[in-house]
Formats: sequence, structure tokens, C-alpha cells
Amino acid sequence: MPFAFKPFGLMPGLITLTFCGICSLCGLLLQTRIAKYVPKSENASFAKLTQLINPSISVVFDFAIAVKCFGVGVSYLIIVGDLVPQIVQSIFYRNDDNMSGSQEHHMFLDRRLYITLIMVFVISPLCFKRSLNSLRYASMIAIVSVAYLSGLIIYHFVNRHQLERGQVYFMVPHGDSQSHSPLTTLPIFVFAYTCHHNMFSVINEQVDKSFKVIRRIPIFAIVLAYFLYIIIGGTGYMTFGENIVGNILTLYPNSISTTIGRLAMLLLVMLAFPLQCHPCRSSVKNIIIFIENFRKGKLYDNRASFIPLDNFNSEDPQEEPTQQNNEEPNLRSESLRHINIITLCILLFSYLLAISITSLAKVLAIVGATGSTSISFILPGLFGYKLIGSEFMGTNERVPTSIKIFKYLSLSLFIWGIAVMVASLSAIVFLGTSSH
Repeated sequence: MPFAFKPFGLMPGLITLTFCGICSLCGLLLQTRIAKYVPKSENASFAKLTQLINPSISVVFDFAIAVKCFGVGVSYLIIVGDLVPQIVQSIFYRNDDNMSGSQEHHMFLDRRLYITLIMVFVISPLCFKRSLNSLRYASMIAIVSVAYLSGLIIYHFVNRHQLERGQVYFMVPHGDSQSHSPLTTLPIFVFAYTCHHNMFSVINEQVDKSFKVIRRIPIFAIVLAYFLYIIIGGTGYMTFGENIVGNILTLYPNSISTTIGRLAMLLLVMLAFPLQCHPCRSSVKNIIIFIENFRKGKLYDNRASFIPLDNFNSEDPQEEPTQQNNEEPNLRSESLRHINIITLCILLFSYLLAISITSLAKVLAIVGATGSTSISFILPGLFGYKLIGSEFMGTNERVPTSIKIFKYLSLSLFIWGIAVMVASLSAIVFLGTSSH
């Protein structure tokens, strides 16, 4: 987040952060409104809503969700590779006399070693959980980690005279001082608020699914994220100025507090990876079903074949509903087998990319420009414009003003998402972004 401020400057960066937060909140609120259009007997999901609009384009949106979540997962593993060697070095090679030993034992500072260990022993077991609800305690630990990181960044901002600080720009940098276009880091602001892929899962797990009740969840989440990003992004940028890089923790000197901060960040990304894996595997499953239906010519007739993972949320595989027909246990068993295979593939390809790529900023920029804009703006905007108010079509009833507002808000969000995607991708391709 602090790196995203670099081409903007402090004040334009804060304005952009605020505007992206408002747009993301609009997308989440639209999701809470359009969830009611899914039949009550089914769980809401992007796949189900696409089936209501045009089944033939469902694969496009599932692909966008899969790309976004997969890319974010890869970025988390890159952070693991950045942080763990620093943690090991700060603990076991703190004195200068031991630095030669660190060269002799360079294998123990190899990022690939720690990505492998953490993937196998920590991330993989969490990803094979079938319910987001099962990760609620892990999420609480992650929140504590974010709180500590915020405190660490504030501490170093107060004591920034001890650090190598570059020029801080309060407005947009100009001339030779601007090494990056603002469009290259705009997707990072968009990416920071992207939680829309989990919103339908949260809605499905609520007892009261009315808009008045559920809207509190996205409002609280975005407001909390906004203030955290002001602390992390704003103070982080003011600490290092134009010297800021993609992962701010790599700039701090080795100390006990910094090591704890790196451990907190490590814990955060390890626990956040499954939150990306769940919607990714759900979308991949829907893509596979789409391809099978397309080959069989059942694309428009087989809506019920799209099975959200929320239908398989029990913690214990032994927990089966008491009233089932003879085919349902077989359907559940087959679906769980497919889910496990998809999860394994996601983990494998994420691992292979993470050990091959080291540029965190570039990964976040590309993911933000493609998947995040699709999930945060384009999809909610399109679904909202198509579905909100559709119950009044063909009737003489007067459309309420609130419905009209949400409908045209949806259209505006859709147009904004397309503009951000095109502009940001163009900037990344032609202007490039930092490799740090």
C-alpha cells in the first residue's frame, strides 16, 4: 500500500484511496441487493447470477474471479519468500561476524525453501477446509497481525530520522522525480479493498439476509480497511518517500520489533491464502461444469448443475442431512473429490509461480487491473444494472426512486471498472511498474 502512493504523492494518494473505497463499498452494497434475485433454495454466487442474465457468459466472470484470487495467492507466497529469509537472518545471523556463515549456509536463506515448507505444512491444510466459517479464528489472528503492523509502521514513522528517507511529495511528483505513472499503481488501491469474491459466501451464512441487516457488514469492513490503509499507506509513504518499495518491511533495520512485525505479516498472508483459494476453486469448478455442459449442448438447460461450495460447508464429512435421497451422498462424495483435486492444482501452480517470480508490486498491479476491477466494479455493476428493478418490467407499477438510484449506480460502477481496467493495463504494458 505505501508503494501505491509513490507516483501519486500524499494528498492525491489519500483522495484516490478514499474514492476507491467508496467505489468498492458501492460494489459490496450492490451484491447485498442482488443476492435476493437468486432462488431461496439456492446459495447466491456470481455463477448463479450470471445464469440469470446470460448463461453463455458465465465462464468469463468465473475466469476473472479465478485469475484474481489465484494472482493474490501467488503474491502472498512471494511475501513469504521475502520475509522468512529476513526473519531467519535477523535471528541466527544478527552479528556481522556471522554473515560469512550465512553465505556458507545460503541454503537456509533460500526463499524457495521456506515457500515450500510453509505451503506444505501450513497453507495446504487450511486450504482443504471446505467452509470459510471454519477459518473464523484464523481471521481473528490475522486482524491482530494487521493491528501490530500498523503500530510498527507508526513507530518507524515517528522515529524516521534513523532511516534512509527519500523526498516526500504532498502533490503529484513532476519531472524526473516521477519514475512511475499513477495508472501503474492505481490497481493496487483497487486491489486493497477487494473482498467481493467472499461477499456472497458471507451472505449465504447469515440467518437474516435482509438488506438492512447485511449492509452493515460491508460498511464496517470498508471503513475499517480505509482507516488501516491511511495508517499503513500514508505513514509508510511519509517514512521513506520516493525510496519506498513494494514490501515496506524489507526496508526496516533488523530488530526485535521488526522481526515480530515480519512474523505478523507472515502469519497474516499464511492465514489469508485460504480466503483466496476458496472462491478460486469454486470458480474453477464452475468453469469445468460450463465446459462439460457446452460440450453436451446443455448450456441453457442445466442451471442446477452449478453447485456452489457453500453446499458443502460442514466441518465433518460425517455430518449429513438426515433427509436425503439415495443419489445425494454419491453427489456429495464426487463433488468433494473434485474440490480436493482442484485445490491441489491451485496450490501446485501457485507454488511454481511464486518460486519463479519475485516482483510483488508487478503481481499486485496486474491482478488489480484485471481480476480486482472485474470483481469489485464490473461484475457487481453489470448484475445490478440487469437485475435491480427487473421485477417491475412488464408491469404498470411505479419504480421506486431508491431502485432507480441503485440501477444507475450500477451502470456508473460498470463503466468506471472498464475505464480503470483499460487505462491501468495500458500503463502497465507500455510504462511498466517497479520490480521491487
